[in-house]
Amino acid sequence: MSKDAAMAMPATRSAPRWQLDAQYLPLAATVALFALMASFGSFMYTGFFSAQVFLNLLIDNAFLIVVAVGMTFVILAGGIDLSVGSVVALSTMVCATLVERHHWSLLWAIPLVLAMGTLFGALMGWLIQRFRLQPFIVTLAGMFLARGLCYLISIDSISITNASYTDLAQMRIPLWGDSAALSLSAILAVGVVLVAIFMAHYTEFGRTVYALGGSEHSALLMGLPVARTMVLIYTLSGFCSALGGIVFTFYTLSGYGLHAVGLELDAIAAVVIGGTLLSGGVGFVVGSLFGVLTLGIIQTLIMFDGSLSSWWMRIVIGALLFLFCLLQRIFESRRR
Repeated sequence: MSKDAAMAMPATRSAPRWQLDAQYLPLAATVALFALMASFGSFMYTGFFSAQVFLNLLIDNAFLIVVAVGMTFVILAGGIDLSVGSVVALSTMVCATLVERHHWSLLWAIPLVLAMGTLFGALMGWLIQRFRLQPFIVTLAGMFLARGLCYLISIDSISITNASYTDLAQMRIPLWGDSAALSLSAILAVGVVLVAIFMAHYTEFGRTVYALGGSEHSALLMGLPVARTMVLIYTLSGFCSALGGIVFTFYTLSGYGLHAVGLELDAIAAVVIGGTLLSGGVGFVVGSLFGVLTLGIIQTLIMFDGSLSSWWMRIVIGALLFLFCLLQRIFESRRR
């Protein structure tokens, strides 16, 4: 080819070497929002930018992180679980009753509570799968059932004064010197997140959850164990709710039927803000973690300001939900 001919040919544009995959856009938006809020707080308030302030986000929201992990798998599969807050309350009541009134050892009481929550979730999952019932209705019934069982146990708050329990609740694990430390509840929450990430991305169960959220019919045609996975999803959510209840008792050292009222809405909000699509099939566990941390940092900013009402947290969360639902709609239209 001559030099003139080569110069006459139109230059072809090379594709950009780096381009963010569309499925990571919601997660990237959440992480960017969290970083923006953290930067704003560090600039505006003295003492905000410290290790313990950010570790406190994990400590103060550990129970919500655990519950949001279970909710993530449910929403990834295209479902919903409205019972998680009531199961948390029931777990606190059962645990407090066994430890305080019947003087059970923690080695027996805590596994029993976890088993109870797991079976409760499995029952709802079986009903949804076996009779093709709407998850909204089944879990709504589970919410009323679990909350009602709380009041069958006691209408009053049951304080936990067990020495072993209070020691666990007050335990602090230093990270570097005396400048920063984590609680046992925060360690449990981080452990749950790591296990959930492995389950979501490196197991058959996780792959089936994503496929189920994308299209249940296609998942069946692919020969995936849809029925078993559906039951396991709600079983996992029940387990996370019971574990969240145990972690919740580390904060309150009590069991009460009015604990965790509205927690299911906070968990759903955290998952949605974390970038998981309500239609299912797209989302990440780490996104739900950042969703919870975003809710936590909003509350921290309000506390550092000192002049704003705590209700501003709800207002900001509502605005963020509107924004992320709009972003989800735009993302889904681009996928099509």
